[in-house]
Amino acid sequence: MGKTIAEKIFEAHLVDEPFGDVCVLKLDRVFCHEITTPTAIQDLVTRGKDRVFDPDKIKAVIDHVTPAKDSKTAMQGKILRQWAKRHGIRDFFDIGHNGVCHAIFPEKGFVRPGFTIIMGDSHTCTHGAFGAFAAGVGTTDLEVGILKGVATFKKPETYRIEVVGALRQGVYAKDIILEVIRQISVDGATNMVIEFAGNIVDSMTMDQRMTISNMAVEAGATSGICLPDYTTVEYLWPFIKEEYQSREAALASFSQFSSDKDAVYAKIKTIDVSKLEPLTTFGYKPDNVRPVSQMEDTPVDQVYIGSCTNGRIEDLRVAAQVLKGKKIKDTVRAIVSPATPKIFSMALEEGLIKIFMDAGFCVTNPTCGACLGMSNGVLADGEVAAATTNRNFNGRMGRGGMVHLMSPATAAATAVQGKIANSSFFVN
Repeated sequence: MGKTIAEKIFEAHLVDEPFGDVCVLKLDRVFCHEITTPTAIQDLVTRGKDRVFDPDKIKAVIDHVTPAKDSKTAMQGKILRQWAKRHGIRDFFDIGHNGVCHAIFPEKGFVRPGFTIIMGDSHTCTHGAFGAFAAGVGTTDLEVGILKGVATFKKPETYRIEVVGALRQGVYAKDIILEVIRQISVDGATNMVIEFAGNIVDSMTMDQRMTISNMAVEAGATSGICLPDYTTVEYLWPFIKEEYQSREAALASFSQFSSDKDAVYAKIKTIDVSKLEPLTTFGYKPDNVRPVSQMEDTPVDQVYIGSCTNGRIEDLRVAAQVLKGKKIKDTVRAIVSPATPKIFSMALEEGLIKIFMDAGFCVTNPTCGACLGMSNGVLADGEVAAATTNRNFNGRMGRGGMVHLMSPATAAATAVQGKIANSSFFVN
């Protein structure tokens, strides 16, 4: 009987099976940021276990509130900064060099097919786009990962979702994952790995695959995985070219972490996106999804383009294409946050930042702040945001605020109109 990619990764990293379906896995990476990791650090210090299992396998960044907005967030940064220095963690990205964790870590080549990765952040599933098992964990599991380089998970069941068809103009990866969540619900893949497949996923860029993997957790999944292929190899080639004689050799190596044709899945679902329209959320759950055409004329106070879901260069290019030569509505404030310094620099060189600024956007440094209502774009009570982020929970971007999730193209069109709008009518 064949195996899924998740089963193969578990088998390759298995340290112990203490009981039942519980697996102790060796970790390839432990990612850390300044919001969740300081608690783990302080507890380890209190217990007399201020150690790390391997400083080269730990990567850390200050990204959620950056620069610090108050003494509390400054202290969180200080704890992480001193810890990284104390233990010789070379890959620590401080202010001026930092970016959104789930964008900067792949950008630096830290994620590979077949890897096991944990982080104290629910959207760690983003890294599954590379054919890795990546999952968010709680403080205790993070501490164990930092100290021992292992983590415990139940044997994975896999939900295979095949995305097929041909996309209409104005429909993007964000619309696809919103449709997936709409169809299977916020708990449709609870305690499972979602394996994304089908001709649409095969044709996606790595930026697009990271978008769909990022929101697997919004369907309840532990991780979202795309099978590694030549697109994966091409993205990683600058980091792996000394390890493999050719791209073909790298692909052959990575292909060991592909699901077998006779693999057994807990569930299989095929979603034909040929007739899919641009989508947006309503209400306060990620599966509250409607076509933009049914939400048009819904006024918004703020538009936000950025985050670990849609703050990459392709996202900015699409939004800029909609905005070029236009002005945002004077009733709207609009914010764009490129997800990493590299993305910011590319956007500068390509003239995208000028397009955003000419349109009336506020351009901020890379940060997660607005997404979870901590800084750089918090909503007031009763305000409404159109955002390219990943959660529309009640008060997510600010107490009493409403968030409509959408693609960068739809967000840009919404900024121009001052109300939810279809980007297809705005592209030059």
